[in-house]
Amino acid sequence: MKLFFLLLAAAFVPDFRDIAVEAGLTHVFPNGGLETKEYIIETTGSGVAMIDYDNDGLLDLFVISGAGGRSRLYHNEGGDRFRDVSDAMGITRTGWGQGVCAGDYDNDGYTDLFVTYWGQNVLYHNEGGKRFRDVTKESGLTQDRIRYNAGCAFLDYDRDGRLDLFVSNYLKFSFEETPKPGANPYCWYLGLPVNCGPRGLPFDRNILYHANPNGTFTDVSEKSGIAEPHQNYCLSALVADFDGDGWPDIFVACDQTPSLLYMNQHDGTFAEEAVLRGAAYDDNGKAMSGMGATAADYDHSGWLSIFRSNFSDERETLYRNRGKGEFEDLTISAGMGHNTRFVGWGCGFLDFDNDGWKDLLLVNGHVFPEIDRKNLDIHFKDRRILYGNLRNGKFEDLSEKAGTGITGKHSSRGVAVGDIDNDGSVEVLINNQGESPSLLKQAGKPPGNWTILKLIGTKSNRSAIGARIRITAGGVTQTDEVRSGGSFFSQSDLRLHFGLGEAQRIERLEILWPSGLREEKTGFAVNRILVLQEPAPQK
Repeated sequence: MKLFFLLLAAAFVPDFRDIAVEAGLTHVFPNGGLETKEYIIETTGSGVAMIDYDNDGLLDLFVISGAGGRSRLYHNEGGDRFRDVSDAMGITRTGWGQGVCAGDYDNDGYTDLFVTYWGQNVLYHNEGGKRFRDVTKESGLTQDRIRYNAGCAFLDYDRDGRLDLFVSNYLKFSFEETPKPGANPYCWYLGLPVNCGPRGLPFDRNILYHANPNGTFTDVSEKSGIAEPHQNYCLSALVADFDGDGWPDIFVACDQTPSLLYMNQHDGTFAEEAVLRGAAYDDNGKAMSGMGATAADYDHSGWLSIFRSNFSDERETLYRNRGKGEFEDLTISAGMGHNTRFVGWGCGFLDFDNDGWKDLLLVNGHVFPEIDRKNLDIHFKDRRILYGNLRNGKFEDLSEKAGTGITGKHSSRGVAVGDIDNDGSVEVLINNQGESPSLLKQAGKPPGNWTILKLIGTKSNRSAIGARIRITAGGVTQTDEVRSGGSFFSQSDLRLHFGLGEAQRIERLEILWPSGLREEKTGFAVNRILVLQEPAPQK
């Protein structure tokens, strides 16, 4: 039986189709010019989110827009259909929207949204699934100057049961002071005058907000050590417990500068250790143009490794976690060294065939529309990349045969992954520059069994962000964490999806809750959604 399943899984090739139009996702989301971009703010684009805002068990969709459009919230009506509820739900902000992260920051049982902007961020409080209310000012998150806010993530860095908030900052930008295309050496690309930066533009610092008991936040960037690095162009934020000590750490993908890895010191402070731990550069010691980042236990080592997307003429980066947060660049040996013509952005590990081994999706699109004038093999709009996990530490590029949802060309940015119809096969939401979004769904059913875990904290934060799961089925153990943020400026489903292969039963579930409580459960059926609540503290 096992040999038969392995042959079936090896023969399975996914066929991803873009069902966005049929699903009702027809609005266009602008992000600056499509033939030329005068300023760098037009290039970074925006994220997406998959959240169940009304607790009906179905994932709803949120898509961010740049200036000239508006962000939109779509309610999942079932049957792969979505309805725009932006106005009714109070999603009204416009401007240069960037990233989104989700979490129940006040532990009331409903998932809230935080959206980053060039300008002023917004915290949307979820009012019982009936409406979102802008509570930015009353929560203490109003900023005293214009900032190029980028990636974000909720996390409980001090494990007090309340979600804190990390926000990365790209650089200092203004329309008035930024040079025009061709104005200096940083404003040219392959002989073309293009928008300036990031080189030549001022750095900014990242932000950490601590959650107070009254629902407000306090800026602790300086005293926590988060603000100390100030020579980095910071984009996507990825939170996970990389060294296995039970405390969340923060990885930040940085553009043309070394990436950052903030290690939690358990006392309210962080130490930036990316260089020491092998996660700052590539294997040649070069700082790459990091855009997106995602994490997974792709090799069943029990440790979460990091994938980072980069610019064209650079390799993607796969940092394998050797244990305890020590990383090595295994991009080439893993089979990911050949796709160097793409500018990569959003990314996500997902198990498309449910064989129990995480595969990887990466979306692409150049920052300079002007590049199409050169008639080269790099383009403003390009296809996606899908890597299949070969279960031996290596990946196979399946992109050209994985369906029109993968081979179709777009200038894509944010990516979120989740199961919109709860059938055990994950879907992918993608934000495309100057177009309607893409919603990728497989045409066929994956061969393997599966489970989806929804975790609910009690002493821990209600969203269980930071909870670590070890699941054993069919003698195979997988590890993952509930996390906020990641990919490129995006939020995937807070529930955890596991492919289980041919396993007919889940033998063991081990949960390390953010509170520090360890729990073990045994004997669950497969092909269903499991809701697991943290035991209440003993009185």
